[in-house]
Formats: sequence, C-alpha cells, structure tokens
Amino acid sequence: MYETARLRDKIKLFLTIVVPILITQVSMYLMNVFDTLMSGRVGTEDLAGVAIGSSIWVPVFTGINGVLLAITPIVSHLLGAEEHKTVSDKVKQAIYIALFLAIVIIAGALFLLGPVLDLMDLDHQVKVIAKHYVLALLTGVIPLFVFNTIRSFVDALGQTRVSMFIILIALPLNIFFNYIFIFGKLGVPAFGGVGAGIATAITYWIICIIAVLIVSMMQPFRQYMIFWNWRRPVFADWLEQFKIGVPIGFAIFIETSIFSGVTILMSVYSTTTIAAHQAAMNFYSLLYMIPLSVGMALTIAVGYEVGRKRFHDAKVYGRIGLFSGVLIAVVLGLVLLFASDDVAMLYNSDTKVVALTSHFLLYAILLQLADAFGAPLQGILRGYKDVNAAFLMAILSFWIIGLPVGWLSAHYTTLGPFGYWIGLIIGLAIGTTLLYARLYFVQKKAQKKQGIQHG
Repeated sequence: MYETARLRDKIKLFLTIVVPILITQVSMYLMNVFDTLMSGRVGTEDLAGVAIGSSIWVPVFTGINGVLLAITPIVSHLLGAEEHKTVSDKVKQAIYIALFLAIVIIAGALFLLGPVLDLMDLDHQVKVIAKHYVLALLTGVIPLFVFNTIRSFVDALGQTRVSMFIILIALPLNIFFNYIFIFGKLGVPAFGGVGAGIATAITYWIICIIAVLIVSMMQPFRQYMIFWNWRRPVFADWLEQFKIGVPIGFAIFIETSIFSGVTILMSVYSTTTIAAHQAAMNFYSLLYMIPLSVGMALTIAVGYEVGRKRFHDAKVYGRIGLFSGVLIAVVLGLVLLFASDDVAMLYNSDTKVVALTSHFLLYAILLQLADAFGAPLQGILRGYKDVNAAFLMAILSFWIIGLPVGWLSAHYTTLGPFGYWIGLIIGLAIGTTLLYARLYFVQKKAQKKQGIQHG
C-alpha cells in the first residue's frame, strides 16, 4: 500500500489489490465447486452428500477464517502508522492462533459431526458420504489455517498477486487429485464424493508449503523474518486479534450458517430437491466471492488510510468499492437470468434436478445483488476495526428476521422450499441497510475526532 492523491490513482491501486484477491477467492471456492460438480458425475447421492458436507464445513471454516482475517487490518494499521518492526511479532502470534484453532476444530468435529448429521432426515448413503467427506477435509485443516494467516499478512502488504499465484497453481492440482480419488485412477480406489475431500486436503498442504517458502525466501516478505526468532505465545497479542477477529468470525459464521440451517430444515424434502437447492447455493456462493473480494480489498485500503489518519481518503476507497461491487453484480445478474438452465446442467444431468436448480438460481440473482452492498460495507467497517456492530446486525437480520420469514413462507405459502430463499433475501437486505447506517455513524465519528469536515 502507498498514499494516493488523485481519484484515478486510487482506482488504479484498488484494482491492483482487488483483482488478484478476486481471482484467488474464486479459485479457492472453485475447489469446492469442482468437488460438487465432479461428485455429481458419480451420482445424485454423492452430489447430495458432498453438498451437505460442504454446508456443514463452509460455515465453520469461514467463521474461523474471520478470526484469522483480523491480522489484515492489524497489519494495515501498523503499515499506515509506519510501525514496521511490530508486524513480524503480530504475524507470529497469529500463526500460533491458527494452530490452536485448527486443533480445536478437529477435536470438536470428531465429537459433533455425527450428531449434527443425525439431525438431518437424510438417506443413509448420503449421510455416510457427507460424514467421510468432512473427515477427509479435516486432515488439511492445520495447513489451511496457517496458509490463510500467511495470506492475510501478504495481502495486507498489498502483494495480493502472490496469493493469486499460489492458488492458480493449486486449482489444477485439486482438479487432478479429484479425478484420481473420486473416479479411481492411477491405481487408486474410487472413493466417490469422499475422494473430493481427500483431494482438497492434499491441496491445502501444498498451498501451505508454497506460502511458507515464498514468505521465507522472497522480498518484501523476507525482511519481516516471519519464520525466524520465534517467541513464546503472547496472550496480549492473542487478545488483540480475538477482539477484532471473533466478532468478524461470528458475523461470518452467522451469515454462512444460516444456509446450513436452511439445509437442515429442507431435509424433509426429497433428495432431488436437496441436491438442486445445494447446487444452486453452491453456484451462488461462487458469485459471492466477488463482493467478498471487494470487501477484503476495502479492508486493506481503508485500514491503511485510517492508520495514516486520512479519513477522507478512506471514504473515497469505500465509494469506489461499493460502486464496483454493485456494477459487477448487476452484470452477473443479467447473465444468470438468461443462462440459469445452462448453469444448472453443469451440476447434474437429471432433468428434475436441472429444472429445480434453474428455479433456485433465479432467487440467487436477488441474493447476490444484496451481497453487492453488504460484503463491501463489512469490509469498510473492518478497515476501521469496527466489527461488533456487524456481528449483532447479522444475528438480527438472518436468524431473528430472515430464517423465520423463510420458514413461514415455505410452510404457509405456495412457495414451498423456495420460501427459504425469500427469507434469506429479506434478511440480507435488512442487514445491508443496518450496515450502511453503522458505517455513516463510524465515518462521522472518525472525522469529528480529527476535526475534519467533509461534505
């Protein structure tokens, strides 16, 4: 990151940051998409099993990743304040936190995965595939969390192309490993949907090793000596990251777990309906990587400017990000409106599944339009280190408003399973409105504190 004076320079710098993040996020999520797509080629049960397993894993992973993401605004503020010597110790402590959280997640999953699956009224084979898919993924949790911590540090330096480079190497490897373990090639048994979890875990180990080597050997990362001169855990630093990261993680978990809650409630429907819903949700989640990437870039840019006490410049970056996110969402919405059948056929060849998936995707258009505002707003607030309000708003908009409205729509209207998507759309729209109000308050407070008045 560096200071910019003109709007044109800010747009150029923002694009330099956000485009690699977008490619990275899309590529990472494509691992999950290819898990689902390639498993669907084995059969509907494998598609449903992997989709259910993903619906359990993704909220947990994204929630914990929110805690790890806290190192980005921390480092961005330090860089803006030119406190470079403090960066290394903060990142080391963040890696300790990543290892600790990975162990907690593994232990928790071993005890809770079975009972969670038992809550769902699933076919036995679907449940077996879902369980073993998640267990396979767990073998890659430690390297995944370490990688995401390193990536947050790298991105905070503005070197987002490095993360992009790593993931662009990893994605074809993941597809290759999927081919081997799902379908049983090169002498390996065919594991079906479970093989997708094995392949993804192997890929997590590879990207972690590459990231460690790059940070250890290449500039500008090497000067921070992240993997030299380790100190014992400093719990004051842990507390600082948890104060920022836990609200971020809970907010993300609440937002993503709502989809798992919907999946549990929809388990009363047929396997065909579940498979179609999960296929549409899988593709919607891919689209969500765009506003999420914009939000992550905004955290870096806004955090840097806030660290330098340049609050007007932070507002300009916010406007750039919001406009970019909404513009892309409108274009993609129009494309999806006319191509929903083609997208649905990517997931399954069963005509019933395709028809239902296409119908669900129409609701995904409205959902991703709301995300185009919500995710960037969250990213801006994180740049200010303002994270608690977003957590409370997520609870209100999704669990107190969105899910009940969805349940009522599903049970007391003719919408059926589509009613849950209506509830999600309403909840997300309300949450976005509240986030905008919070951002207005935070920006006014920051400007008033510095005695800066801007129109």
